[in-house]
Amino acid sequence: MRSIIIPFIIYIFFVIPFSAFSQIPDGFVEIREVIPDIIIDLRYYSDHNFLGRKVDGYNAEKCFLTKPAADSLAKVQKELKRFGLSLKIYDAYRPQRAVNDFVKWAKDFSDTLTKKEFYPTIDKSKLFVEGYIAEKSGHSRGSTVDLTIVPLPVDEQPKFDFDNQCECYKSVNVRFKDNSLDMGTGFDCFHPLSHTMNNEITPQQRANRMLLYSLMTKHGFKNLSEEWWHYTLINEPYPNTYFNFVIE
Repeated sequence: MRSIIIPFIIYIFFVIPFSAFSQIPDGFVEIREVIPDIIIDLRYYSDHNFLGRKVDGYNAEKCFLTKPAADSLAKVQKELKRFGLSLKIYDAYRPQRAVNDFVKWAKDFSDTLTKKEFYPTIDKSKLFVEGYIAEKSGHSRGSTVDLTIVPLPVDEQPKFDFDNQCECYKSVNVRFKDNSLDMGTGFDCFHPLSHTMNNEITPQQRANRMLLYSLMTKHGFKNLSEEWWHYTLINEPYPNTYFNFVIE
């Protein structure tokens, strides 16, 4: 019996890749391993998101990305720091189970808890048709990030108040007091003003968006035109793989 067990143990530890035993696949890093001073505001780990609760798969306030994506973000951060600014991450890798949670929520037309802030001008039944919710997300491939720019030192941010929601497309003076530069809308605002090149925003808001856009594209990312905050590494290492490991 012993002669059988020992070869089996050797096979486990030396033939099967270690990544098979790890929840985090090879090639992924927690963003602060690469950019220790980056600001994290992981919205899907909180109740300040369009579901109004923590999303399935987010068990810790950690942002995982592929190493190439994190390395490229580090170059953006380095340029911003020269001007007393920093990147702030809203979301990075997103488990497929979280995307499934979005889909389940979108099909429940009775749940409109956060409508006033996140989708005030669109009926929830049209979120799929309008492309705001989908069954797959580039975030699950590990090289997509939702982010903004914040001035340093970082101002304290208030707690999200369900009873005092404000439409995400309204003036920075009245909508949720995000501590970022004014980008014209809040994060995850399901509204045309969120389109990166929308001409109806102010010159200052446009300049803020273009600062983010120019630095991100300079360092290898492409923007999703409907969302000023959404960028994907052009040369992503897993273009056809949708991961589902839990964030913890």
